[in-house]
Amino acid sequence: MRMSATVELTKDNFDATVSGNSFVLIDFWAEWCGPCKQFGPIFEKSAETHPDLVFAKVDTEAQSELAAAFEIQSIPTLMIVRDGVIVFGQPGALPEAALEDLIGQARGLDMDEVRKSVAEEANKA
Repeated sequence: MRMSATVELTKDNFDATVSGNSFVLIDFWAEWCGPCKQFGPIFEKSAETHPDLVFAKVDTEAQSELAAAFEIQSIPTLMIVRDGVIVFGQPGALPEAALEDLIGQARGLDMDEVRKSVAEEANKA
């Protein structure tokens, strides 16, 4: 049995974890960050509530390359990746109800529509 419902992401397992799962929530955090410590138990509890989803954490101190790659400016930052597409990314600790609402919204996304709009945006660039 796992001690934690969350996966610790590093630059070594990040790509495999994100590409190998259709729905990944990523918490970018650091040990010294007060709001991160407040959000941690909420994130863990949500992970236990949704065992079908992958909940992952990136320690921005230990994994500075990952934090830089995603241009993390402030922590905690929550990111949701569905089918390899970032569908949500926002700094700030969320209350439990807001996190649950966000998960529901992300579950409800039509990923064909999301991919289509991502392709349209790429074509404009």
